[in-house]
Amino acid sequence: MRLATWNVNSLRSRIERVEAFLERHDIDVLAVQETKARDEQLPVMGLQSMGYEIASVGYNQWNGVALISRVGIDDVEVGFAGMPGWGDPLGAEARALGATCGGVRVWSLYVPNGRKVDDPHYHYKLDWLARLRAAALPWLEGQTALVGDWNIAPQDDDVFDMAAYATDTHVTPPERAAFRAFLDDGYADLVRPYTPGPGVFTYWDYYRQRFERNRGMRIDFVLGSPSLASRVQGAFIDRDERAGKGASDHAPVVVELGPSPS
Repeated sequence: MRLATWNVNSLRSRIERVEAFLERHDIDVLAVQETKARDEQLPVMGLQSMGYEIASVGYNQWNGVALISRVGIDDVEVGFAGMPGWGDPLGAEARALGATCGGVRVWSLYVPNGRKVDDPHYHYKLDWLARLRAAALPWLEGQTALVGDWNIAPQDDDVFDMAAYATDTHVTPPERAAFRAFLDDGYADLVRPYTPGPGVFTYWDYYRQRFERNRGMRIDFVLGSPSLASRVQGAFIDRDERAGKGASDHAPVVVELGPSPS
């Protein structure tokens, strides 16, 4: 089974690229972030004609997550238990969607950005991650994948220049500790063994030819429970998908899974 994650930065704007990506790489399940649309606005007819089912959650032109699967979508869950809200008045954001696809419990996650250190959104980000961790602990017992845009670069190799982020979010010790806590609990980074750094990224800002100069960050990850990690046969980042006119600022990340143990 091929499982992928991709922050598409507007599904409506990039639906043709998504359809081509699914076909080119023979993807079974794709977790999408930043759909940037309400559910009824998503262009799903082409995906359905290709044999995919779609589950999504989106409330407005911001955020939004989805799962696109040709191996079933069962027990769909919008948000995780204890997921904090944001705004005034406080409300839920479309940042987490779980479903069972081909026997794997897949969560499409769009972790809050944090904006600036000590911004209220930064503290919201840390709280969001802590509550996700608490919810995800029992999931370690099953075939679970926590996938998406984590908005964290866990290691120095995951940014093109640490000095450029000296006062920025994504690399602060609390954020990195929050990410590392999932690994300490037993989740494994399923992609890093096959895509070691330095200079290997999943996100490049549109600003000042960051992609062409490979001045990026690795912030999109697939974390798996132990039983899922035992099935991994390979993984890669489709860097070419970031190139060309109309590309998202993120590249898709793909994991190849072998058969589920009987």
